[in-house]
Amino acid sequence: MEEERLTTKDLPDVTATQTMQGAYQGYIRHKLLVMVVLTVVVLTIATWSISIGSISLSPVQIVTALLGQADARTASVVWNMRLPRILTAIVAGIALALAGCAYQSTLRNPLASASTLGISQGAAFGASIAIIVLSGGGPSNTVAYEGVTTSDPVTTAICAFGGAVLSTLIILGLSRFREMTPESIVLLGVALSALFTAGTTLVQYFADDSQVAAVVFWTFGDLSRVNYQQLAIMASVTAISAVFFFANRWNYNAMEASEGLAHGLGIPANRLRLLSMLFASAAAATVIAFCGTINFVGLVAPHIMRRLLGSDYRYLLPASALAGAGLLLVSDILCHVIVQPLILPISAITSLVGAPIFIHLLFKGVRR
Repeated sequence: MEEERLTTKDLPDVTATQTMQGAYQGYIRHKLLVMVVLTVVVLTIATWSISIGSISLSPVQIVTALLGQADARTASVVWNMRLPRILTAIVAGIALALAGCAYQSTLRNPLASASTLGISQGAAFGASIAIIVLSGGGPSNTVAYEGVTTSDPVTTAICAFGGAVLSTLIILGLSRFREMTPESIVLLGVALSALFTAGTTLVQYFADDSQVAAVVFWTFGDLSRVNYQQLAIMASVTAISAVFFFANRWNYNAMEASEGLAHGLGIPANRLRLLSMLFASAAAATVIAFCGTINFVGLVAPHIMRRLLGSDYRYLLPASALAGAGLLLVSDILCHVIVQPLILPISAITSLVGAPIFIHLLFKGVRR
């Protein structure tokens, strides 16, 4: 009995263990609290976004419309005009933030995103091919953007998706062929961005004014152009990618420490990097294909959450998704309220919102 009792020497160890357990529980509670607050903030912003516009709606009207008990005009405004846009902002923000988080983890580069890897520029090149080369901009095509004509939206989306995937395949192919480092992959993405931008400029040079205007308006980005069918495709691709990312959360934690540690734990780092880039590019390319170019969301959202929660991907991934949704919702609200009744391009607003935040985070990191 005496041997089973704790001795005086054992008490400090027990106290230290209890202290560590308490600190870890506090660590978990802090992260969960941040995600709960983020969820409430995103839902609040989404509700506010539905309520504002040329026709102001109260929360009661919104709820009754969602329950199918509102008048025809209110139901049409909510279901046909505002709800698809709000859901698109949420899904697109989640997709871009998760893609940026995966890029930054697997490439071990804080500047990795769909924009810096040439994926957005590849999508713009594909869209310009659809609008200008594939009989776009003609009078028989769909009219959009207040008189500026563009090609069939389905063709434009398919070509934009193909351009984004082409950029990804080039990066992955060259990286496998030359065994490039993660830093070199980002530099390759910058080179591809310049290449696709040059290609888009050359295609526009041989187009007429209406076709060039259609390409420019497409690159502005617009959440309102997405219908429920396209939203379902975006949500499905985003959900599949999110499941893959979260299933590999422990692998990302190991790679965050070092690639040598990941190899030591039996994690195939190269294979994980390849699959992560494929899933991230699929999510980002789908969003860009339907919504147009959207900058800085995938770059800024993971950095904000990394400052608040650290680099534990069990919590960084969902928190980044919530932050991305919130950033895009705020940007969409600013698009509609800054210069009423005009609606500003979403790509310009995300850059105006995201760039100062990124500069602040950058200088904060330098001071540290």
